[in-house]
Amino acid sequence: MKGLLLVAFVALVQVSWATLLIKGPTGPVLEGDNVTIECQYVDSDLNISDVHFESYYKGLRDWRHIWGLSWCCYCRHIEQVGDKLVLRLPDVVRFMGGPYHCVSSNQNVSSADLSSPPLAFKVHYMDKPWLAKESFRRFRGFPRELIVRKGDDVKINCSSYSSDEPEYSWQKEDSDWILPSSQLLLKKVDESDAGEYTCQAIHPTVDKLSKKSSFVLVVLPEDAPWYQSSDGRLVLVTSGGAVLLLVILSVISVVVCRRVKKAKTSKGPIDDGSLKKPIYKNSLTSIPSTCGDKEPLV
Repeated sequence: MKGLLLVAFVALVQVSWATLLIKGPTGPVLEGDNVTIECQYVDSDLNISDVHFESYYKGLRDWRHIWGLSWCCYCRHIEQVGDKLVLRLPDVVRFMGGPYHCVSSNQNVSSADLSSPPLAFKVHYMDKPWLAKESFRRFRGFPRELIVRKGDDVKINCSSYSSDEPEYSWQKEDSDWILPSSQLLLKKVDESDAGEYTCQAIHPTVDKLSKKSSFVLVVLPEDAPWYQSSDGRLVLVTSGGAVLLLVILSVISVVVCRRVKKAKTSKGPIDDGSLKKPIYKNSLTSIPSTCGDKEPLV
């Protein structure tokens, strides 16, 4: 009896000290990096093959089993290496930061050690900055060459999607001029302001994560025609598109109206069979009203 109690006590101690741990990246993770996550029992002889990975889906507010995939866009490789279960995530993207945890299906594991603590890591990312001008804000893209007339004001905003708010700066080519701001404002430009301007966005915590966007400023003479500037060209393009759309709608309306009118005029007289029925006894054909009645109605 004492032997059985001793065995039960040893088993209880072993289970109570069993700890399922999860390990992940220790340094900054950038979008496109390869990430490895490991699960392992500490101070336990429990089999790691009874463990699987789960990730938390914020939209569903629930944990979901992670299956190994090698055929889709976001591959996940799971394998057992010795006493560890390894999850490899190649080319991570911004929404793959977790949390993750390990879960055991072994009934001999206590409830406290049924799953590992959650592991989450931040995926740092930054998109290429896009440039926006007041007159171009409703149109996708920004011209590589911005043409303005002398004396005009130039106001360009620079912004980027990033895991943290970037630090922006503007710089002119072949110049020591640097503007630490996301907005470039040039008042009453002249020929000396012409040149290439570059906006640089730098991640506040990951120095090597930085992106640039550039444009070339061309300054026309003050008396240059308005339609030679970028704003003038934009007005011409949008006006031409509106006129073309109006012409197309007018042509369609004319065609539809003609077809409707033709369909109405192509209809013949109404064929009323009642007018052809005889109205007199023993008569096979109708008699004109001008004829005298030879046979009275019965």
